[in-house]
Amino acid sequence: MTINQKTLLLDLVAWDLVLDADGNIAAANAPYSIAQDVASAERTFVGECWYDTLLGLPYWQKILGKFPPLSFVNQQLIDQAMTVPNVEKVKVEFASFSDRALTGQVQIIDSDGVESGVSF
Repeated sequence: MTINQKTLLLDLVAWDLVLDADGNIAAANAPYSIAQDVASAERTFVGECWYDTLLGLPYWQKILGKFPPLSFVNQQLIDQAMTVPNVEKVKVEFASFSDRALTGQVQIIDSDGVESGVSF
């Protein structure tokens, strides 16, 4: 099965819309679109989406400034990534925790078997 999943292409630095060569809003196709949608899902705070206030991670409620166990953060990241259509498997790898900043990568495998990574 080949996934035909599109999303609006976002600039990697500003996380804002970009234009294509013709001046139209650019779109991304799978597998990049799936990885970008996972990255967007991981950046969403609970209550931020007006159309579904249950989406997102509980950053204010349970993560930022709270020092939760890494197992809790790990499961939150997995659960959020699994909300993206066509995501089949998720693995979170933490790289470091320094100066109150946690870094790592979310590895995803889509329904076509393509592996992608999203850094945080």
